[in-house]
Amino acid sequence: MAEELIRMENINKYYGRVHALRDVSMRVERHEVVGLLGDNGAGKSTLIKVLSGAVPVTSGGIYVKGRKVEMKSTTDAIANGIETIYQDSALVPQLSIARNLFLGREPLKPPAFLNRMDHEAMNGVARELLRRVGITKDIPPTTPIGSLSGGERQAVAIARAMHFDSDLIILDEPTNNLGVAETKGVLNFVREARDTSHSCIFIAHNIHHVFQVVSRIIVMRRGQIVADDIDPRTTTIEEVERVITGEEIMEAVEG
Repeated sequence: MAEELIRMENINKYYGRVHALRDVSMRVERHEVVGLLGDNGAGKSTLIKVLSGAVPVTSGGIYVKGRKVEMKSTTDAIANGIETIYQDSALVPQLSIARNLFLGREPLKPPAFLNRMDHEAMNGVARELLRRVGITKDIPPTTPIGSLSGGERQAVAIARAMHFDSDLIILDEPTNNLGVAETKGVLNFVREARDTSHSCIFIAHNIHHVFQVVSRIIVMRRGQIVADDIDPRTTTIEEVERVITGEEIMEAVEG
């Protein structure tokens, strides 16, 4: 029997007079990869920002493992096992790849009270993670983030979430600006997450990537969820595109 990990109930979000989210309810189960789709302005990013604590909810409830939680900040989300990788994930350009991977969670050499970071351990983990996310170039983990390409930076952000074993990993357009090898690494990571203890919410404009890795598709339009149980194994990309644009409603009316 499926076990619920995340539940959002009757979520509303206002920006002044703009009603960005309208009574949105959504669930994510353990070991599930959910694709969240919709046109620009559909409400996907706002919903994810509410779940990740980046913006406060106007009304509604968020439940993690059956317990109602307050998401007042991204720190609250991380404490509840939710890690978010945005399209423009915050990385510190002046710091190395390894330092960015462990930012705020750096391992220390014993004795811990001396507060000495274990650079050797961080560099070792960084090398392995970069390989897993598809960076085949031999980039030293001491390389500053500022000298990497946009795709390489995105891969580092994904590697960070990969390492810290969050219950839910939210990936917002994770394959944007990535090369073929890096994209393959990201999709392999999502498959790994599905097969282990992680759940994922995967947001992407490239529906072909979504169909490769998700087990269920949710579609948003104008701040509402219009479909929440699309099975990619029994549905075509063209059918999902019609749901996203609202064409299936027009066809029903015309029919």
